[in-house]
Amino acid sequence: MMGIVFATFVLIVGGIWFYAYKRSRAVNMDSSDGFFLGGRSLTAFTIAGTVIMTNLSTEQLVGQNGQSYMAGMEVMAWEVTAAFALVFLALVFLPKYMKYGVDTVTDFVEIRYDTTTKRILSFLFIFTYMTSFLPVVLYSGSLVFNKIFAVDKLLGVDPLIAVAIISTITGIIGLFYLLVGGLSLAAHSDTIYGVALIVGGLSIPVIALIVLGDGSFMSGLNLVKDTAPEKLNAIGAVDSPVVPWPTLFLGMFFNNLYFWCTNQMIVQKTLAGKNLKEGQKGALYVAFFKIFGAFFLVFPGIIAFVMFGDSLANPDNAYPALIEAILPEWSYGIFGAVIFGAILSSFVGALNATATLFTLDFYKPMFNKGASDQKVASAGKLTTILVGIVSIIIAPFIAFAPSGLYNVIQQFNGLYSMPLLAIIVLGFYSKYVTPLGAKVTFVFHIVGYLLSTAFIDVHYLYIFSYMFILDVFVLWLVGRIKPLDKPFEFKTHNKVGMEQWKHRYTVSALVIVTMIVTYIIFSPLVLAQ
Repeated sequence: MMGIVFATFVLIVGGIWFYAYKRSRAVNMDSSDGFFLGGRSLTAFTIAGTVIMTNLSTEQLVGQNGQSYMAGMEVMAWEVTAAFALVFLALVFLPKYMKYGVDTVTDFVEIRYDTTTKRILSFLFIFTYMTSFLPVVLYSGSLVFNKIFAVDKLLGVDPLIAVAIISTITGIIGLFYLLVGGLSLAAHSDTIYGVALIVGGLSIPVIALIVLGDGSFMSGLNLVKDTAPEKLNAIGAVDSPVVPWPTLFLGMFFNNLYFWCTNQMIVQKTLAGKNLKEGQKGALYVAFFKIFGAFFLVFPGIIAFVMFGDSLANPDNAYPALIEAILPEWSYGIFGAVIFGAILSSFVGALNATATLFTLDFYKPMFNKGASDQKVASAGKLTTILVGIVSIIIAPFIAFAPSGLYNVIQQFNGLYSMPLLAIIVLGFYSKYVTPLGAKVTFVFHIVGYLLSTAFIDVHYLYIFSYMFILDVFVLWLVGRIKPLDKPFEFKTHNKVGMEQWKHRYTVSALVIVTMIVTYIIFSPLVLAQ
């Protein structure tokens, strides 16, 4: 049976790669625009697919289900409230980025502030992607893989050794994937993997409820409601260790705006759109996905709690254990291919963003100003290899993270997420904020954030809440103390069509209504009675 499972896995992964490779051949991989931005040729559906798959990986499948195993549906805030930020991306941020013709988020920072501020931000992006996000993606995916294929038992090694082996193999395949086809190949394969992950992901809670209910879906659902009604409440307590409810309107909201509207890894995919309209449609498609993502990124953790009780020593094992318990062995190859696609997409997406930042922000302007377009692309490929190797080495050590997988990434992002959001938002709307103010704000934030996390015993989302407000104040204050010689004025330099989607406001309103209804369903008013 294991041979059939492995053959199915290879056939699916190979078939998707071949399809994406053929589609990506229309883009010149020897140009920087082709390698980093897919030749600015993506349409809405492809943009949505690659954004979803870059964001959605096993660090969420494992990490968020692990959190919900402990705390319940309040974890869904990371998914559902992201929809609101994606509305802002479609209506506010993306039109401005495209209007000014930027290739990266750091390009905007350079245009509005200066090159030094751009490089500070770029370094922080690269550092956190390389030391936190990429290793977590590899580690969490390896956990699931080891559960499905029992690699540790097959090789007769410790589970951590098996995780290291799987991380290495996955990382190498990811490197090959990106070097051959760049962003274009990744985007086309992401579209297929995205559909597969939605179907496969939603099938897990359905199958699990049927198993719980001895063949009856409704019996399984009623058992969950009767056994753990408190875990179906999405409104976290004020002092919740996961998502305190006041932070939904403060720290969580600010963090979502950072991640979906100013994070290079995400924004790069929308900037690869063939025009603004396609980018807006793609962002709003993702918004709907994020709302419904709660049903397979959070809810299975609660089913695992009902099925296993509190017997799991490590909450991050909740999702892998559930998979092992409910899926027939013949389906492991199919589900393994879908999980592999999720790992690969996030790994490749972040790797591509990291290489883009280093090559365009450091290599070309600092080390080889006269580099041809082909040399820039070649430098990007070399950077991709080096960053990938570092991430592969770090991945197994994520096992020792004390606060769970998802918190590792969020807390690392806290080093720069709030000041970045502050300098971009004020950069849009204020003519008076200055490059000096941006630098002071970054330094102030890093010192304040590190001191807060070290000496104040409060949830990091509360820290985000007051740090963002303080960052905005510092940025404004420095601009008033030492103002610009003359108010800043942007110059329009759009590189693609700027016509906006005519249905953007209607769809945005529908997104917000759906988000509110989802919260009502997972509250004491409906399911959490």
